[in-house]
Amino acid sequence: MNKDKYVVVDIETTGHSPAKGDRIIQLAIVTIENGIILDTYMEFINPGRKIPMFIQDLTGISDEDVAHAKPFEAYAEIVSEKLRDAIFVAHNTNFDLPFLQKELQRSGQPKWQGLAMDTVELSRLLYPTAISFKLQDITADLGIPLGNAHRADDDAYATAELFLRSKEELQKLPYETLAMLHKRSFLLKSDLSRLLYEVTASKRGSHASGFDQFKGVQLKTRKFTDVGNRLDFTPQTDWNGRLGNVFPNFERRESQFEMMSAIQEALGKRDEMVIEASTGMGKTIGYLLPAANHALTTGKQVLVSTYTTHLQDQLIWNESEIVEKFIGEKVHISLIKGLSHYLDLSRFTEILHGEDESYDETFTIMQILIWLTRTTTGDLNELNVSSGGQLLLDKIRRTHSRRPDREEKAYDFYEYALEQAKNADIIVTNHAFLLNQVHSSNPLLENVDAIIWDEAHQAVQAAVSQYEKTFVYTHWKYIFGQIGTSEERQLYSKLRTAAEISDFASLTELAKLDALFIGFTDYFDRICSMLSMEFAEKFKSRRHKKNALLLDEIPYQTKDFSEFLRLLNEWIDLSQTILQKAEYVSEKTIEDQLTVADWRYWTQELMVKAVEFSEIFVYPVKDEVSWIEGDLRSLPNSLSLYKRPFNVTSIIERVTLPVRGKKAVIWLSGTMTVPSNERFIVSQLGVPDSVPITKYEPPKDFYQGARVFIIEDMPDIQQVSQNDYIEAVADAVIRTVLVTEGRCFVLFTSHEMLRKTVDLIQDTQLLDDYMLFAQGISSGSRMRLLKSFQRFQKSVLFGTNSFWEGVDVPGDALRAVVVVRLPFTSPDEPVFKAKSDLISKKGINPFLHYALPEAVLRLRQGFGRLIRSKEDHGLFIVLDRRIETKSYGQEFLAALPEVGVSKVSLEKMVTDIEHWYNKH
Repeated sequence: MNKDKYVVVDIETTGHSPAKGDRIIQLAIVTIENGIILDTYMEFINPGRKIPMFIQDLTGISDEDVAHAKPFEAYAEIVSEKLRDAIFVAHNTNFDLPFLQKELQRSGQPKWQGLAMDTVELSRLLYPTAISFKLQDITADLGIPLGNAHRADDDAYATAELFLRSKEELQKLPYETLAMLHKRSFLLKSDLSRLLYEVTASKRGSHASGFDQFKGVQLKTRKFTDVGNRLDFTPQTDWNGRLGNVFPNFERRESQFEMMSAIQEALGKRDEMVIEASTGMGKTIGYLLPAANHALTTGKQVLVSTYTTHLQDQLIWNESEIVEKFIGEKVHISLIKGLSHYLDLSRFTEILHGEDESYDETFTIMQILIWLTRTTTGDLNELNVSSGGQLLLDKIRRTHSRRPDREEKAYDFYEYALEQAKNADIIVTNHAFLLNQVHSSNPLLENVDAIIWDEAHQAVQAAVSQYEKTFVYTHWKYIFGQIGTSEERQLYSKLRTAAEISDFASLTELAKLDALFIGFTDYFDRICSMLSMEFAEKFKSRRHKKNALLLDEIPYQTKDFSEFLRLLNEWIDLSQTILQKAEYVSEKTIEDQLTVADWRYWTQELMVKAVEFSEIFVYPVKDEVSWIEGDLRSLPNSLSLYKRPFNVTSIIERVTLPVRGKKAVIWLSGTMTVPSNERFIVSQLGVPDSVPITKYEPPKDFYQGARVFIIEDMPDIQQVSQNDYIEAVADAVIRTVLVTEGRCFVLFTSHEMLRKTVDLIQDTQLLDDYMLFAQGISSGSRMRLLKSFQRFQKSVLFGTNSFWEGVDVPGDALRAVVVVRLPFTSPDEPVFKAKSDLISKKGINPFLHYALPEAVLRLRQGFGRLIRSKEDHGLFIVLDRRIETKSYGQEFLAALPEVGVSKVSLEKMVTDIEHWYNKH
């Protein structure tokens, strides 16, 4: 075999199974020798059968294209010759190679023998932060041309370029990293070990610059910020003139300038200010520029808090360059997240020296080794790993329970982020991290002169989540399964062996540890069995398979819960004693060190679980609500319990009260008010009534490209069955998508309704030409789904709560938002139910003062996804007739901007949209 010869193959077929008669319709082979593309070969192939329509749509290859082509047998000998003595390369060898082998055998050619390398596996390894590893996505990210995706000739050539680019990336890695990769590469699914050996051997003895080393692991060298002297800085306040220079197509907005001037003044006076800035106002730049002015003028820091870590990343990567161009000087903006976002280097190096448990673990370790040569943040959220790899990431996150020693501290990513924050002009964080600072020893707020809460209304949800406690049956059972008993070959058995050799625990202690484990796991099963029976009894007359109810509604005695907790805490105490003694034993094998480290990790996990269990069941806190959820078809496996605070004002005030009057506090949001209750949000944030809400609206013609449709002939959601309503929704969505040619958001309030609607639409096959992305069905995070949606012209995104806000899709990328039902929280939702009961006891109508304002806010946020600039055009389609038939419907309409509202039949809407699109 010629190790320097690679043949890159791509095929298009009539389907996925040659055994069921599917055949190749196009074949392309690109030959690479000595790192150079020497030859390309392409043939259309007559499959001897009709090409299915969906394949024609996907590939652009029709029956006419292959009508005069020869069958595969005519090319089999040429193909076999081209493959001889070469390494086979494809983007998903598991499809291309078996299919090709079947065709070769069917044509009387010998089965191909040799090494095969998969560029999907290779690109996942080398580009671990990429959003997607589909050929058209990864090549687009790397700037590799791909003319027509799903055409064999273009795909094969792009795959060859991807392979060569990946080989170049491998050669940039330090020798030490390559050696570690090669050691694990024999466990990969394709023969990449040959490629890694070749590159590693070529770099033996070399030394790469730009890297630090921690316990043998290569890290990208970091640079530390030095702010320097800014005493002579002059604030830049020519908002109009300078922004026009920064933005080539700057759109002048008087209200934006007014907001910036007001923020600048509030920062200078250290005032508190509440701002509602409508969509399209340029809110982010509107506060960042005054913040930079203030920081550089005073030498003090400004802290910006957002709701999600994604918004943090947007601020750093999208806006910082604009700020510097405007200010005319270097502005240091640093990013700090919660501890668990960061890699624990010591924990990772411990795992690195152990035996991998699975392919996913091996592969994720290899991804991290490469990522560490590039990342300066150490933020594990950057990585795109498999679900199995996610389990490994959870093991190597930084925790409060283990502090880095002196050697590690110099390389620790969290410590680096804190150091950068100390020297920054503007610190960017998230609400959860900021709310947690009152419990932290980090002096992060010492030099902060102003706090800006972006998406301030979400501080309420962040405070709720911060104090949420959970009890999930499967999580507990997974931990138990990892630890095991003396009769099981799990971690306990390994600990016992290590302790016997190194003598850090007596047989008596180990026996007691095992007995306590058996004791509390037995009580755990007893408790969960009781909860399951009581839960099932409550819902025996209901048809719903998934249900929820308040924990108070289940009669249970705390005796078994207390005994479980006592045994668990006794086990934790003994486990910690053994771990302390293990620390003093210096002569442990690498395997024993890893066993002790794993035992420490699972002990810490149970410590956290014990606290949560205690606060849910044994020592409940006043003003908090606990509820239980489960699926009647799979109890106790589906059993989950949650505990959240009722009122979060006091939680937020722990941050704001100490600084109020001493530092500036700016609250900003696009949706801070509702027509019937202006202070619905700010009162929950603890903002004094003396602080007014200042509103900044976009120009009058800003929403001229928007239209609202209310569909009059939809069935009444309260008068028909859910299945009938879903059928009507599916029909309306299909017709909307066909007339707008995709680019639609379809927003639900229920995952179950979303899933059933998507299933029904797929069954009709009427949208088979469209890419359908559905939250909870399609794989990937919210942002990954959004990026995938934006990449395709004909795409539809089905989402629930998290897609109602915080998602930016500018321009023609989003043409329509379809609201399936008004976004009321379900009255059976436990927290809502408990809070409503509390409000009712005060003689206040919970619907008018709680349910309605929440739903109105959410609808406003949904509309905000649609129009992001004056040039945008979009349709806001409401399928829920209650917005028209109920007295409270006017509240929703009054909350929307002044745009044209049409109350029409579905048929009339389709006609109107056709005319509207033709006009625009």
